[in-house]
Amino acid sequence: MDENIFVCISVGIILVMKTNSTMLGGLTTEAFLRDYWQKKPLLIRQAFSQFNGLLDQSQLFTLACTEDVQSRLVTQRHGQWQVQNGPFKATKFDNLGKSQWTVLVQGVNQHLPEGAALLKNFSFIPHARLDDLMVSYAPKGGGVGAHFDSYDVFLLQGSGHRRWQISAQQDHTLVEDAPLRILQRFQMEQEWVLAPGDMLYLPPHYAHNGIAESDCMTYSIGFRTPTYQELAEQFLVYLQDQVCLDGMYVDPDLKVQRHPSEISTDMLHQVAQSIRRIKWSKRDIANFIGSYLSDPKPHIFFDPPMKPLSRARFEQAIQTCGIAMALKTQMLCHNGVVFINGIAHTVSKYAYRELRSLADARQLDSTEGLSREAFELLYLWYTDGYIVPIVKQAISK
Repeated sequence: MDENIFVCISVGIILVMKTNSTMLGGLTTEAFLRDYWQKKPLLIRQAFSQFNGLLDQSQLFTLACTEDVQSRLVTQRHGQWQVQNGPFKATKFDNLGKSQWTVLVQGVNQHLPEGAALLKNFSFIPHARLDDLMVSYAPKGGGVGAHFDSYDVFLLQGSGHRRWQISAQQDHTLVEDAPLRILQRFQMEQEWVLAPGDMLYLPPHYAHNGIAESDCMTYSIGFRTPTYQELAEQFLVYLQDQVCLDGMYVDPDLKVQRHPSEISTDMLHQVAQSIRRIKWSKRDIANFIGSYLSDPKPHIFFDPPMKPLSRARFEQAIQTCGIAMALKTQMLCHNGVVFINGIAHTVSKYAYRELRSLADARQLDSTEGLSREAFELLYLWYTDGYIVPIVKQAISK
């Protein structure tokens, strides 16, 4: 058999996709967004029926020991909280005892295909808002204390049971000198025990406390809510590469000053006039947002293919089986511009529609009829390690 023939594998929804109404307890996505999103909590029993998690305890610990994975170990001893950041040595988890500790692993969707598949169920929220999938393990009694988050989160129960206590309290005073944002005065208003497949949605700043009823794993689907301060600071950084002001400071009419240490009014006026020449448009804002929100976190790196396919073999592979975004890739679109991992590409209307389909679904099952413009970008991204053909391997003779 020809060694250039490729065998397809499935990179589709490994986890069975739920209809939104089933996942949201009978609510339509429109009703959920109108009545609950960023407004009030929602408990959904059996949002994912027969769900018992995507990985076991040992697999999670292996991730926590991996170099490019963000992980934390939270322990409580004699009323004192401690936080240690990974990566850890495998022996770290051998003598932790049977209670009052928790392992948390961020970005599981960037390392586990099933995690990325799980997140596809939440595509009714724009990709620009998605942060990541965090998975935590705790033995009976374990937790991270009563706290609040500044972002929206869906708490999906995997194996075991966890008791969630929540409160709409406005008192967000924190315990002083604690390594975690622990609430000083938590006043529980409601509580439930979540079983495998149950899910709790919490809007930002809603106080909550999760306590493991038994050895359990919880899957947290978080959505980023950058502060305006953060966006403003990063936009100014972005402008550094966009601003071009001609000329330089001059003072041909300079006068002798009584106090040479004082900055003159003329200097301030001239500099102020120059800085006022800095302008930006809505397109500049859009390009900044697309680049910033798709930019990988500092610990994320991409591995280009060791032996990249030629253009011809790449085209054959993706026409036969399609193409998928690498698990770590972030891709956003706006008005003719495609943003992938912080890089902006302005494309034609036709190529934009093609690439937007890839961004929406994170894969294209077929590239039959793909424009040359889109193909060239796909090949560039493939050589950068941003996307991968949906192939298993070449079959040798």
